[in-house]
Amino acid sequence: MTGLQKGALVLSIIGAINWGLVGLFQFDLVATLFGGSDAILARIVYVLVAIAGLINIGLLFKSTERVTKSSQQPNTSY
Repeated sequence: MTGLQKGALVLSIIGAINWGLVGLFQFDLVATLFGGSDAILARIVYVLVAIAGLINIGLLFKSTERVTKSSQQPNTSY
């Protein structure tokens, strides 16, 4: 798993937590933190989460073996 994919996974998790809060409590954490759902910063976060979700689609089609091997490569930089 590359650094980009890990970052995208973190953003997807943040988005999932936010949607859970919206569904359970009608509380949008991103909107609260960034000044409302129409605020430019909130919209940027929403777009970044959407892009992260698109990046993570690729993980669905990677074989488990490839994901495991790429994350277990030895660190050769000393």
